[in-house]
Amino acid sequence: MKIIIINGPNLNLLGKREPEIYGTQNFDSYFETLQTKYSTLELVYFQSNVEGEIINKLQEVGFDYNGIILNAGAYTHTSIAIGDCVKSIASPVIEVHISNTFSRETFRHQSYISPNAKGVIIGFGLKSYELALQSFL
Repeated sequence: MKIIIINGPNLNLLGKREPEIYGTQNFDSYFETLQTKYSTLELVYFQSNVEGEIINKLQEVGFDYNGIILNAGAYTHTSIAIGDCVKSIASPVIEVHISNTFSRETFRHQSYISPNAKGVIIGFGLKSYELALQSFL
């Protein structure tokens, strides 16, 4: 089973950026933990701060992978293009957010991805990614 985690803008700063919201662990070390725990799966990780690169990656893997875990960061709330891309591909997408976006600024309550996602997991810290991963199993 092939599953990819795609992270959007500023998620490369996890562990440094607003630790009171996002925690102190960086994503690379967390991803290594997931790879060890789920060693029978082919787990791939991609991160970009660039909207078009995220769309290109979704299109690249969106017909071959068994699942996509997508945290589009702030693009969640602004990118009709990423939402359209998720709608256009065949692989199921789980939208993930580390923080509870509904307890934050009002603009974070809107998602252009959710209507086209298989499901949404919000607010469980980095554990949100593992919950999404388990949904594919």
